[in-house]
Amino acid sequence: MLFAHGSRFGGHALYLKDNRLHYVYNFVGMLEQKIVGRHDVPAGENLILSASFDKDGEDPPGISTGILSLYQGDRKVGEGRIKTQPGMFELAGEGLCVGRDSGEPVTDDYPGNSPYRFSGGTIRRVAVDVSGDPYIDLEREAQAMLARE
Repeated sequence: MLFAHGSRFGGHALYLKDNRLHYVYNFVGMLEQKIVGRHDVPAGENLILSASFDKDGEDPPGISTGILSLYQGDRKVGEGRIKTQPGMFELAGEGLCVGRDSGEPVTDDYPGNSPYRFSGGTIRRVAVDVSGDPYIDLEREAQAMLARE
């Protein structure tokens, strides 16, 4: 478990299962939308695993639709169409969790048992960016620029 927000009544989670990156968006407890990476997550340090949502419409108004993409570094490893619910995920009393999903799970697809803790490494940082700007790995960009000179 890398990140979980909400519960089976509405929420989303990013986690590892069978050595693949998984993302699930549980739409108000009625529709579970899963995206699974096509490639195994490599072993190593300083891995950046991420999910990015690109809104492309609303159906009906107020419910966003778009493409959810999964990344390992800057390599896209999966994508799928999802819809997102308006409002907050705290309806069932559970907020944001990092490295675990300790309350009512967002999905029954998690490996292991509650509290669904992350194991096998260290989560150094989790960032949630709702700016709408694409993710840029500034450190990698700087290294590439120095290598060209």
